[in-house]
Amino acid sequence: MALSRKDFEDLKPQVDKIVQKYLGFSEPTLVTAALNCVDKGYDRRKTKDKLSMIIDDRHVSKIVDKTFDMCESHTSGSKHRSSRKRKEDSRHDSREHETQNDGGSVDGTLSEPVKKIKRSEEPDLDEGPIPEPGQPSPGQLTADKIKDMMSSAQAAIRMRKAQLQQQMPTTPATSITPQAAAAHLTDALDKRNRASQLQAQIQAQLARSGFARQSALSDVGIVPPTPAFAIPKPQGTLLLDSSGRTVDAKTGEVIALPQHVPTLKANIRARRREELVKEFAKPVPEEIQDSKFFDDRVGLKASQRARRGFKFHDQGRFESMATRLRTKAQLDKLQNEIAQAAKKTGIASAARLATILPKKQLKEGEIPDVEWWDSVILSEDFYETVSDESNIIGITHLVEHPSQMKPPAEPIKPPEIAIMLTAKERKKLRRQNRNEAQKEITEKIRLGLEPPPEPKVRMANLMRVLGTEAVQDPTKVEQHVREQMAKRQKGHEEANANRKLTKEQRRDKKIKKIKEDVTLGVNVAVYRIRNLHNPSKKFKVETNANQLYMTGLVILHKDCNVVVVEGGPKQQKKFHRLMMHRIKWAEDRAVAKNDDNEDDSPEKQNSCHLVWQGEVLARAFGEMKFKSCPTESFAREQFKKSNVEHYWDLAYSGSILEAAVEED
Repeated sequence: MALSRKDFEDLKPQVDKIVQKYLGFSEPTLVTAALNCVDKGYDRRKTKDKLSMIIDDRHVSKIVDKTFDMCESHTSGSKHRSSRKRKEDSRHDSREHETQNDGGSVDGTLSEPVKKIKRSEEPDLDEGPIPEPGQPSPGQLTADKIKDMMSSAQAAIRMRKAQLQQQMPTTPATSITPQAAAAHLTDALDKRNRASQLQAQIQAQLARSGFARQSALSDVGIVPPTPAFAIPKPQGTLLLDSSGRTVDAKTGEVIALPQHVPTLKANIRARRREELVKEFAKPVPEEIQDSKFFDDRVGLKASQRARRGFKFHDQGRFESMATRLRTKAQLDKLQNEIAQAAKKTGIASAARLATILPKKQLKEGEIPDVEWWDSVILSEDFYETVSDESNIIGITHLVEHPSQMKPPAEPIKPPEIAIMLTAKERKKLRRQNRNEAQKEITEKIRLGLEPPPEPKVRMANLMRVLGTEAVQDPTKVEQHVREQMAKRQKGHEEANANRKLTKEQRRDKKIKKIKEDVTLGVNVAVYRIRNLHNPSKKFKVETNANQLYMTGLVILHKDCNVVVVEGGPKQQKKFHRLMMHRIKWAEDRAVAKNDDNEDDSPEKQNSCHLVWQGEVLARAFGEMKFKSCPTESFAREQFKKSNVEHYWDLAYSGSILEAAVEED
């Protein structure tokens, strides 16, 4: 649909509101491009493709649909208004023409005013759209309208004649002389010549102004649009032929309709961009495709980079992300609580133990078909098919890397490193501190904030301080001096008593000195003892662990007693000295292999071995406890409750190897 300049200006603010509604900001270039597409007669799909080159947004389709709906409603309303206005103008012109003819003029065209001539010669820029074939145009008159206009014109002529007859004097027709008629004819010819001259001047002025504008635009490099007054105006109804061209219904000639030519630099660049895209979209010539250097996998790109548009986030996107994060945090917290509860009750340990321990309970000395550690990777319950790689599950030629764990958090405040000073440096530091304190007291006394202290009198400086007073009454002066000495001694003892720590403070200080910060990591040590049935040695292990505020577990088993302690580096150092040096394990006789025949079986020397020591992320046990375990599976289950069954596996395997070496 073609838009006039007036329609273009009327629609521009409305389209701008649509763009601002969907994009959130005003974009004049997008508004102008949308109206230009409508003016050129593009359909909605083609308009969407054009606008998508300007801005990359998902609201382009909505903007185009709203713009087309608004333009269609505005055009339909303007059609009715223009048709109604043209009808009124045609009726008004016909009445003026009939009135002037009835007024006694020789030729009706001679008496038309210059304003009417100028209006007839100016181009009709606000013409409506091309009518459909078989229907009259908005400005065309039907037969009924023509009859009505003729009847009204004849009635007006008759009325005008009657008025003129009443105004004319009653003189015979023969009173008009030939000289008067010739003068009247000469006057009419003069008016006609003046009108034609004025019309020629108007045409020349319009032509000069159009030429000047065209030359100015050509200097800048912009091709100006074809002036509307230079286009031939159709004489009849417009039709469309089979090729889609606009032709005149009467003459059959092709009518060249005006086309919108962009004048702004932005529109010129957009048009050049479209031409480049069309040029590169053309298929590659066959002679290039046949060349051996042509690669059809490489796409052709435009020489200019596509315009980068705004990319806005959808409303509520970050709110949904925050909701998901909060939900995930709550779920993790709930899972941790469930895991802690299962760990305390032992449900999780029992479930994991069921997956590892063999399903079939074997008798003592019976050899199983498949060991429980191999049953996880074997598809069948025997070793005959081990050579076939297809029967092995989970073992490939790939290298499996352990999962990366987060490093321990760094301390908030860096630890303070103590600086050891020499004796000379310590004396100098104390002297400086005393001088600073004395200066402060002196300043207060000088300002009158504190009274001056009494002279420090002793028995040695009695005569030098008091002078004549000491000579006059030596007994009284001596008593006064001794009172001052006692007062100073009492103040010194009270100050010491105030600085002295209480019993609770001394206990807290001692505990703070023993305890260590294990937030960044816990040191763990695992000891294996052959015999731990001596009550004295058990008491020493338990008491020292409690005094050092260490946590852990002691498992009492036949020929394999395991002690696991957790704490800081200093605590581990002291406990290690207890286990390896202070306690004399060799003094106790170890339990014989067969308790029934103790006299016949050889005795074993008791010993303590450090199985493993290292650092873990968090504590696995509470306060130190002793557990007596008759079987190996029950002992392993005690460690599995805290997910540290590898401590037992390592210690127990060491005891088995040691026993095998001793038997050999």
